[in-house]
Order: sequence, then structure tokens, then C-alpha cells
Amino acid sequence: MLNQEQRSQLLRIARDSIAAVLDGRRPELAPESVEEALRHPAGAFVTLTIGGELRGCIGSIRPVAPLYRAVSDSAINAAFRDPRFYPLRKEEFAFIEIEISVMGPVEPVKNAEEIQVGRDGLIVSNGRNTGLLLPQVATEYGWDRDHFLRQTCVKAGLAPDSWRLPECRIERFAAEVFNEQATE
Repeated sequence: MLNQEQRSQLLRIARDSIAAVLDGRRPELAPESVEEALRHPAGAFVTLTIGGELRGCIGSIRPVAPLYRAVSDSAINAAFRDPRFYPLRKEEFAFIEIEISVMGPVEPVKNAEEIQVGRDGLIVSNGRNTGLLLPQVATEYGWDRDHFLRQTCVKAGLAPDSWRLPECRIERFAAEVFNEQATE
């Protein structure tokens, strides 16, 4: 678990990284200026909203970079490279709200009954198709376990009940989720 200062530092890194790109600069991230706990590899997603509406969400489930770097990269990608949205414009910057999800380990699901809505995020895959939904998505939409599984299949480009097929792989993960409003 991250403490309040570490959460605030990650949120600043995300916002400063987006601001740097909007100003035509590279983000300045000196490892020695970041708390030690934030230098360990971790997966992270950054979700951007404006007025409660999704504006971008990109990240990495696997720990491929130090957490502070994963947050910076994910923030930039969510703002400028989410294929569902046009790149963030300068005039939108003041209105974005940033939420960070720090990923826990990924575990295979042997029985759908293991999945706990509100705690678990899901990954459903079959062949080349993979869909991921963060833990907070089911809670925000009021989904039960079956609806969460169906929507993750749809996100993967699969038929809604594909999760029931033996060749379909289901994985779960926890995430520590926080946003700017909670840290103010």
C-alpha cells in the first residue's frame, strides 16, 4: 500500500508528464527525486476523465518499469495515444481528472465464484483476443460477477458468454486505485 505522500507524488508525476508534452517538452523524471518505494517495478493504469466522462485510459498490467516511470508513460499514452479519443488539447488540460491504478499480481481464475466484484479486475483471453477491465469498472456501473465477465469478453472482441468456454482464459488482479480528489 502506498501512503498519502506517495500517492500525491504519483498524481503530480502524471499531471506534470502530460503538461510537459503539451508544452513540447519531455517529462523530467529524476529517479533520485522519487521516493524509493516508487522506484520498484509495477504495472499501472492512468485513467483521464473530463466531467465524469472517460477521456483516456492506458497502462500496463505487468511490472515492466519502475512505478513512477509506468505512471508517467501511462499518463502520456492515455492523454495522447488512446485510439478511442483524439489527442488531448491544451484547452482541455485544466479540466482533466486523473485516476491511477497500481496493479497487483495477476492470478489465474479456476472457478468464476472466486471473482469478487469491487476487489478484482479481470482479464479474459482467447487466442489473440484479450480484454481487461479494472476493478472499479464493475463497481461504477453496478455490475454483478456475470455481467462483469460478459463485458470483459466484449472488450476482448469475443461473444459475451465466451468466458464459459474451456479454451477461454480468465485471470484476476487487484489494484490500488486513487485519484486527485481523494488526495486533496
